[in-house]
Amino acid sequence: MKKIEAIINRKNYPSIREKLDALGIDIIDKRNLEDSRFTSQSKGSRVGGSAVRSTMLAKIELAMSDKVAREVVDIISKNSGLPKSIPSKIFVFDMQETIDLNTLKGESETEAESEEEVSVTPRFVTKRNRLVPLQKRTLYKLEQYYDKHSEVLESDYRIRSFSDFVNYCIMKYLPTLDKQLKNQTILYEDVL
Repeated sequence: MKKIEAIINRKNYPSIREKLDALGIDIIDKRNLEDSRFTSQSKGSRVGGSAVRSTMLAKIELAMSDKVAREVVDIISKNSGLPKSIPSKIFVFDMQETIDLNTLKGESETEAESEEEVSVTPRFVTKRNRLVPLQKRTLYKLEQYYDKHSEVLESDYRIRSFSDFVNYCIMKYLPTLDKQLKNQTILYEDVL
């Protein structure tokens, strides 16, 4: 799945909306950008012949499957209504899963495309480059354990994702750690 964010000319929103509706793509959010005005100077043939024109902007956000993402980008770029002199970009993000607000059931794009009722637990992707080596090793061990026991964890403990499993491990150990910190015992070794 992809999420797209784009800045467009506010006047062109209805035509973009119409084209996206024809594809079956819903716009998640549209915001008018009040403080952002691009101004351009146009020269006329009359005396005093220049005028300043401003372009009122809006930001739109939408989500769609990977299959139609390129077509949506093309529609927005052709119909944005922004002058060529204004540097503009369309931002495209990868989305790993969508979660139903009522049931909290996660669904990745491959699950949504398949017609079969297959129970696939979405994987948590660790951003390992931000972690110190010990954290990497710990998360790797947890991932291995979760992969091996995911069915039992889901049925017995209602743990449906890797991130739930990590939270469960942390929250399960915190009371023990708190108890140990309150009742500290110091061990001294005889040094010869």
